[in-house]
Amino acid sequence: MKQLKEYSQELIDKIYNYKSLSDKVKIDRLLEIDCNQYVNCGLETTKTNRQIVKRNSIYIYKAIKKIDEYTGSLLLNHLD
Repeated sequence: MKQLKEYSQELIDKIYNYKSLSDKVKIDRLLEIDCNQYVNCGLETTKTNRQIVKRNSIYIYKAIKKIDEYTGSLLLNHLD
């Protein structure tokens, strides 16, 4: 069974707070984290781990919304 890599809110906050990165690069990195966590989910992933991934996505999308209100709102509204 594949081990689910958990991304911390500290990492997400760290990316959000970088002064040297453009908003586009910040959003790209946050979406990359979101994508990687879903890619690492498989058939054996427990319900608890799936809930963690979804919680992380919500946190990521809220961070994106602070950078770009429109994009963040779209992501939050289309979360299943």
